[in-house]
Amino acid sequence: MEKLFIPSFPKTCLNYQIPAKIDNSPEVHPKSRKKNLSFVKKKEPIIIPDEELYYLCRNGSLLEAEKAIDSIFQQGTKVKRSTYLNLLESCIDSGSIHLGRILHARVGLFPEPDVFLETKLLSMYAKCGGLVDARKVFDSMRERNLYTWSAMIGAYSRELRWKEVSKLFRLMMEDGVLPDDFLFPKILQGCANCGDAETGKLIHSVVIKLGMTSCLRVSNSILAVYAKCGALSLATKFFRRMKERDVVAWNSVLLAYCQNGKHEEAVGLVEEMEKEGIAPGLVTWNILIGGYNQLGKCEAAMDLMQKMENFGVTADVFTWTAMISGLIHNGKRYQALDTFRKMFLAGVAPNGVTIMSAVSACSCLKILNLGSEVHSIAVKMGFMDDLLVGNALVDMYSKCGKLEDARKVFDSMKNKDVYTWNSMITGYCQAEYCGKAYELFTEMQEENVKPNIITWNTMISGYIKNGDEGEAMDLFQRIEKDGKVQRNTASWNLIIAGYIQNGKKDEALELFRKMQFSRFTPNSVTILSLLPACANLLGSKMVREIHGCVLRRKLDAVHAVKNALTDIYAKSGDIEYARTIFKCMETKDIITWNSLIGGYVFHGSYGPALDLFDQMKTLGIKPNRGTLASIILAHGLMGNVDEGKKVFSSIADVYHIIPALEHCSAMVSLYGRSNRLEEALQFIQEMNVQSETPIWESFLTGCRIHGDIDLAIHAAENLFSLEPDNPSTENLVSQIYALGTKLGRSLEGKKPRKENLLQKPLGQSCIEVRNSIYTFTTGDQSKLCTDVLYPWVEKMCRLDDRSDQYNGELWIEDEGREATCGIHSEKFAMAFGLISSSRGGPKTIRILKNLRMCRDCHDTAKYISKRYGCDILLEDTRCLHHFKNGDCSCKDYW
Repeated sequence: MEKLFIPSFPKTCLNYQIPAKIDNSPEVHPKSRKKNLSFVKKKEPIIIPDEELYYLCRNGSLLEAEKAIDSIFQQGTKVKRSTYLNLLESCIDSGSIHLGRILHARVGLFPEPDVFLETKLLSMYAKCGGLVDARKVFDSMRERNLYTWSAMIGAYSRELRWKEVSKLFRLMMEDGVLPDDFLFPKILQGCANCGDAETGKLIHSVVIKLGMTSCLRVSNSILAVYAKCGALSLATKFFRRMKERDVVAWNSVLLAYCQNGKHEEAVGLVEEMEKEGIAPGLVTWNILIGGYNQLGKCEAAMDLMQKMENFGVTADVFTWTAMISGLIHNGKRYQALDTFRKMFLAGVAPNGVTIMSAVSACSCLKILNLGSEVHSIAVKMGFMDDLLVGNALVDMYSKCGKLEDARKVFDSMKNKDVYTWNSMITGYCQAEYCGKAYELFTEMQEENVKPNIITWNTMISGYIKNGDEGEAMDLFQRIEKDGKVQRNTASWNLIIAGYIQNGKKDEALELFRKMQFSRFTPNSVTILSLLPACANLLGSKMVREIHGCVLRRKLDAVHAVKNALTDIYAKSGDIEYARTIFKCMETKDIITWNSLIGGYVFHGSYGPALDLFDQMKTLGIKPNRGTLASIILAHGLMGNVDEGKKVFSSIADVYHIIPALEHCSAMVSLYGRSNRLEEALQFIQEMNVQSETPIWESFLTGCRIHGDIDLAIHAAENLFSLEPDNPSTENLVSQIYALGTKLGRSLEGKKPRKENLLQKPLGQSCIEVRNSIYTFTTGDQSKLCTDVLYPWVEKMCRLDDRSDQYNGELWIEDEGREATCGIHSEKFAMAFGLISSSRGGPKTIRILKNLRMCRDCHDTAKYISKRYGCDILLEDTRCLHHFKNGDCSCKDYW
């Protein structure tokens, strides 16, 4: 205590004793009084006046004040009540909760703490950020008055703990303490912000009983509760009954109308407001503009901005920010950036939200140069410490592929949340730098930032995109174990879609089943990811399983799901079921029509396809590229070349669509089916599509079917020049050249290797029997084939007494002849399907083949379908063959 500075006393006197009493008795001579003064250093404690202690606190000498308080406490000396209160006030002013806790611990320095002093202590904790300490003081108080409750409610309000404010009001009422006109608005603010309309109604009734409805502040607060809680009718009724209405009341009721989507009525209220002599203020216009933007009526919001200027109200940063954000959320990002530019021209400085919104727009549009300009503005205006701005910049640079710039911003950010890390990790994953992404993923955990489900899903997506489904599955399995995070539907969707993209359809379907067993609900994304995996003849049962899930989860309400089911049912061989779904759809878009039209063409049913096209035109639905390509193919199946040519002409003339490769390929097929190969060749030259492989493949099919070796050689030369390194192309071209040589044709251009030097592709056919997939290969030597299937096939070939079935067709096949490579795989599959099928009733055999079906197997399938009265659905690389009663849906052209 010797070093303590007390201004009102000279420092030289501090170490000396001043006598407590001077003797005035007559026995003592006046001259001898000086001899009684002692200058010996005294060991007794120094008494610190209350005002000096208060001085130390007020001037920030808290350490000295703390020592002084400890000294006083040790001496057992009391301080004045006013001093204690002043000390607490000093703690509030300086924000020193530490000194406040010391004073609280020394509350015994005051003789009898009363409710006022305890309330002051509670208030000190509340205003210094010690909400928990404040509540402890509050709960320990034996007596609480209005000021105590007000201090506690104010403490929760500062921390935005609105539900607690509402609860405290009910406790207050139980304690028999009623709020005043100052406290009611605070409580009502809490009710409004937490959506507690019921407590708001209770307060409303209490206010009526207390006769406080005439207090404008209280009435405005009640109105704000009804408005923010969406109780439009109550808000309107209360507003109309208010005797006095200021601009705050009008703004509240306007907010209620806007939140309920009644923006036209809100504009009408503004006009009524003006008639009452209250001019709409800036807040009024901002409410209206924000409301219109939330509803997606951005043009109307723009008009309001112009109107407010006409009223002499200048738009502030909140007006511009609401407008910019509204445009972005409604997909009008270019217009949002233009508005951002106009804001600067108007001389309005942006805030952090404005900058963040502008950067987000640049991010979505991938406009790097403008995003960099906004970045410069953020730096100049000091917004780089704003977390939202930093996150937006990292995201923008990542999406624009500028990972180095994104990383610079990331590293410069003082504060990072999980979204910051996610943005940077997403950037690396999208650029397929999974290693760097994983480094950040590990680093964020070392920095005690817990990855959320978005982080995990992003990492899974990155590995899936990189083709590493093993690492993706490892992360998927670790989510709940290591990350302590619950998987969500998106996690399952990612891993399922990843397996499908990497060609592992069976694993994806198995994951779909596990997903449901794990009690996760598939959504439309799950279904739309899975259905394409079933787009073949062996996916029929799986489509039905997925369809059952769709019905159970009521996902058939999603239009895209119904469209996908229509398409996949057709592709999996169930065209009639596709038609049923189509008929049940209340609304049909162009995708719906295309799915069924394309399905019928795929099945070789040109009649229903053309009927649907006529219905489309009758209903005024404009066809697109896909529709017109399917219709040309339908006319080709029908053999109606002239109609097909008319459709092709209408593509540009009527529908103003530039003909694409798919239309040209369909036209070549149209000419080829009708043996008008010269016209097909002329069409190819006129359309200048000689450099497209699908065109020559389609043309070669016509040459082969109609036995035109010269044009076949021409097609082969073009194919080989386009794809000299394609083994399948080289195999076909080699056969054509060999056949041409035999027929004495001269060959030009580069020659492929001799046919006997080429490795023939191996035919493979799959068939589903009793929920199991069986695979057979050409020349299969398995025990099942040699002991059971081979004899059956041999017997069937002997019974099939066909005459020359080739009719001049060129023998050009994807795989070798049976005489050299053994029985083709589809014959084994057909035999196995028939032997394994149950007796009685119609039989349907579904086979999937990896190569084009040869002519001999095609005729065998026709014969079997007729002899056994069964349907054979066989999908090869060219088309779907539906064999029934000895005929094929392809009309023997494939």
